[in-house]
Amino acid sequence: MVTQWDPNRGMVKSQFLIIPNQSKWEDRPHTLTCMRKKRFSPGIALLALSVSGCGMAATVPDRGIVVPAEPTSIDFVDPTTVVGLSTRTITEGDGTSGRHVHITYPELDEAPALNRTLRERAREQLRVFRERTKTRAAGPRPELNVNWQLAAASPEAVAVRLRTGEKLKAGWEYATRTYWFDPHEGKAVRSSGLLAGKDALGRLGVLVKRQLLKERGSQIAAGGIIADGDRFDSMAFNRDGDLVVEFDDCQVGPCRLGRVAAAVPADDVAPLLSGLGARAQAGVRTAALKTAEDMDGPPPTGDPANNTEAVRNLAVTTDCAETKCVALTFDDGPGPYTGALLDELQDGRARATFFPLGTNAAADPGLVLRMSAEGHLVGNHGWTHRNLADLPTSKIADSLRRAGNAISTATGRTPTLVRPPYGAVGPELRAVAADQGASLVTWDVDTHDQKGGKSADIADRAVRAAHPGAIILMHDIHRETVDAVPDILERLRGKGYSFVTVPELYGTAGMQAGRMYRSGSGQPLT
Repeated sequence: MVTQWDPNRGMVKSQFLIIPNQSKWEDRPHTLTCMRKKRFSPGIALLALSVSGCGMAATVPDRGIVVPAEPTSIDFVDPTTVVGLSTRTITEGDGTSGRHVHITYPELDEAPALNRTLRERAREQLRVFRERTKTRAAGPRPELNVNWQLAAASPEAVAVRLRTGEKLKAGWEYATRTYWFDPHEGKAVRSSGLLAGKDALGRLGVLVKRQLLKERGSQIAAGGIIADGDRFDSMAFNRDGDLVVEFDDCQVGPCRLGRVAAAVPADDVAPLLSGLGARAQAGVRTAALKTAEDMDGPPPTGDPANNTEAVRNLAVTTDCAETKCVALTFDDGPGPYTGALLDELQDGRARATFFPLGTNAAADPGLVLRMSAEGHLVGNHGWTHRNLADLPTSKIADSLRRAGNAISTATGRTPTLVRPPYGAVGPELRAVAADQGASLVTWDVDTHDQKGGKSADIADRAVRAAHPGAIILMHDIHRETVDAVPDILERLRGKGYSFVTVPELYGTAGMQAGRMYRSGSGQPLT
């Protein structure tokens, strides 16, 4: 089963399962049933496994039904199968900011050059977006959303595909860029690095133009197919070794076309490839061939995600009618500092409510499982941090459902709380939440940790504004926030507070689906 980009919905669809040969199942508490890991020389640990192969993010067709793959589809690699992968996030927009920004990208322990390239790209995108939105016009806030997928991960090459959505005045436009890492050379390159120089890029341009004009005719603006590194900036291989070339919205035709891509046959593109390109093509093909050999193997045993002992909730409910209670909440993780935060909460005997992003939960289900196993409550923050209040009902439902699937796959529990990104709530979101049996949770104490600053200042803001029933907003993607937590726990406990999960604030009255809650000291907002 492979995954395919849907140009209309922007989501991943299941087609075939891609599982290269593995030698053993790794015995780790967060390993899911369909996860296998193996370390390859020269050092990148990988497994080409579709996300939806674990039922984590997409609809899975009936077993035994083979669905033909569209040539321009890409077999995205399940990030949980790559040892040493974590996620980084840049975000702003909670509170009174004039823009909504959420940028996330992966980091791999053994690919420092790729990490540096992705970090620089993220910062540049934020800089340009801030400049473009310096003067805010009337209407909805502008929004920048960047998420990622692994277009390849083998001992020969690693590829990260960044999907950028930008909403200004005229609605959403999307752009895609794919960066490649060569484990043999330790170098990161743009997609044009798959080709053997400018002449090869020019010849590829001719092939792509000929194919698109043949398939789409007058819909394609031939003059827009310019063979340079900026236009040909997102390229990857499908399982047959064909080179898939993707263009941005509006780049080579009317914006209504959405994603435009061409798959250049493997034999035609082979003479044009650089050394990295040839190795990357071979790596994808090898993974596909090994899949066929492994498909008939016996399934693994043991599924920690469904192990009730592993995910038992250790919480002891507190009566907040008799005790001063506050609910610490953490958004946007799991990230590089979430493990340390869980350590601090455990040492401080405090429980919290986490609202991880679906993409991050799918990338690190082990940390999500640990949240639940250690007595914390895990809610839903959507799939990619899009402003749900600006989306139609179908996309809201899809975002919450995909994120909920990733969380329930990790913990064995379906989340019943939703923290809307940026705290933005509209009637469509309320209706979808009610339909899915979830309550909406915002906050009444903002530590403003998104703006950075010192840990002491974050702690001061939390303690100063705390009150019985407070829902305190923080983000576990920031080191400064995690460093502030021990001080917050000590000072608030000294004031007589207990740290509870959000539902405990409402006691026997409970929380109702579709209602919005911002404080335990008030009534839900209808």
